[in-house]
Amino acid sequence: YTVESGGRLSLNPKRQFGANPHVKLGEQFAKVDAYAQRLASIPDILELEHLTVSGDVCFGREVTLRGTVIIVANSGAHIDIPSGAILENKVISGNLNIVDH
Repeated sequence: YTVESGGRLSLNPKRQFGANPHVKLGEQFAKVDAYAQRLASIPDILELEHLTVSGDVCFGREVTLRGTVIIVANSGAHIDIPSGAILENKVISGNLNIVDH
């Protein structure tokens, strides 16, 4: 989205698909406080078609999501998407912690 004069939101004209992406977030994202704790910043979704996130998942800063991205943390597991990650047409499941060196 882009913010126009007067604070009006409109679909970013650079978006290739011409429609909003389909986004399904699990119950861990249901409350605003929990949502804010799981996202260091809002991911770039300009080229996203579909996103499904379920389980204990956290996103770092400046994450880019493209195409279809499905992230499912198994019960009792945790997935960290690191800052600067670019996920395009990916399925991530299980338990994943990526550490930058």
